[in-house]
Amino acid sequence: MTHPARLRPPRRRDDVTTAMAAAEKAQRYEAFVSDVLQRDLRRVQEQRDGVFEQQAQVLQLRTALTRLQEAAAPLRTQVDLGCNFFVTAEVPSTERVFVALGYGFYAELTLPEALRHLDRRSRLLEQLSESLTRDGAKIRAHIRLVLEGLRELQGLQDPPTTSDP
Repeated sequence: MTHPARLRPPRRRDDVTTAMAAAEKAQRYEAFVSDVLQRDLRRVQEQRDGVFEQQAQVLQLRTALTRLQEAAAPLRTQVDLGCNFFVTAEVPSTERVFVALGYGFYAELTLPEALRHLDRRSRLLEQLSESLTRDGAKIRAHIRLVLEGLRELQGLQDPPTTSDP
């Protein structure tokens, strides 16, 4: 024979407590998405944008070095001395250039060595940008997963699906 307490319907107080617990969980998940996941996504996107800027600088420098390599005559340029005060300068030999390595270090390299260095740097930056892109995709997937869990927890319908091209 079954116990009489098991035959009774659940009390109204239990329903209210369950609803409050679900609302509290939903609020914690929403805070996790906005405070942690979206912050991490912004950070990764900012880092990736910085890598893209470095890639643009490397490409610009590679173009300038290629032009220097092709030019046979001495280089004539204008140098800013400060406060937009420019003077004309002539570089008699452009066989060697100083390349910024980072952290205040420079290397004196020949033009072919500098171009090889830029190729290596470009490959490393490409790998870093791909890694950051993958990290961003993972974070977006986590956000989507948590939002799906929230939707399920709150008993909402699924949003209309969009087809990605």
